[in-house]
Amino acid sequence: MKVLIATQKPFAAAAVEGIESILREAGHSVEKLEKYPGEAELIAAALDADALIVRSDKVTADVIAAAPSLKIVVRAGAGYDNVDLAAASARGIVVMNTPGQNANAVAELAIGLMIYMARTQFTPATGSELAGKTLGVQAFGNVGRLVGQKAAALGMKVQALDPFLTDTQIEQAGATPVHSIEELYSTSDYLSVHIPALPETIGSIGYDLVRSMPKGAVLVNTARKEVVDEEGLAKALEERPDLKYVTDVMPDNYAALTEKLGTRVFATPKKMGAQTAEANINAGLAAARQIADFFATGNRRFQVNK
Repeated sequence: MKVLIATQKPFAAAAVEGIESILREAGHSVEKLEKYPGEAELIAAALDADALIVRSDKVTADVIAAAPSLKIVVRAGAGYDNVDLAAASARGIVVMNTPGQNANAVAELAIGLMIYMARTQFTPATGSELAGKTLGVQAFGNVGRLVGQKAAALGMKVQALDPFLTDTQIEQAGATPVHSIEELYSTSDYLSVHIPALPETIGSIGYDLVRSMPKGAVLVNTARKEVVDEEGLAKALEERPDLKYVTDVMPDNYAALTEKLGTRVFATPKKMGAQTAEANINAGLAAARQIADFFATGNRRFQVNK
């Protein structure tokens, strides 16, 4: 089988070497498409591919339609909204992610962003400490749990909301269960967002939720920009000069926000939650192993388009 590694933002060299080794040992051929300018190049490279490994690259309906031999797409990372699941499912193509491989990198960044904002972006102004503050975690999966663990180690009180977990599961993972989104936002000094971008979550974090946060609260988003209603966010921040927003996914209105709000808002220059050497290698190798296992045994454990 031919496996195409298509990455506008390439894997680290060590990751590529490991991916190629795993797949070739399993009897597959490997081709790379790196730093390509657009969809046309991806379509041309995918014409005879049986499997595709991507990072944040967009696997659209057009890409899928142009690859008649394609059987599996693996997104090296947790989020998979860059793959057209409906188009893949219509063709019987399996789509997988690699959950947990980037989790620690994202969790460490979330904590780092909290500290950065608590210390007023490392300016000489007087800051505050995380210890004793309440952290709310919205979605308590792989990343959310690690954020909670690290926050607890810093002396924070951790509470979490996750409709897919029982109270007992949340408690066993070290957090206090919260039963409504309104309660989570209105009682959290720091609120760390880890929800995916789905039809029901896109734009779900807006004016009312942000406006309800406690005095001096900080909203932290290392998930997806689409889950935040940026106009509602801006309005809430303008009305509440005590609130702050920090994100790993730059808002479309970032220039306007920083002009009006200064150090109360910060966004990383590019999405960097998974940008560590360790996460880069872990996700890439996991993707390769999942493809090799799929072709060898039919294993679909991490399929996301069921």
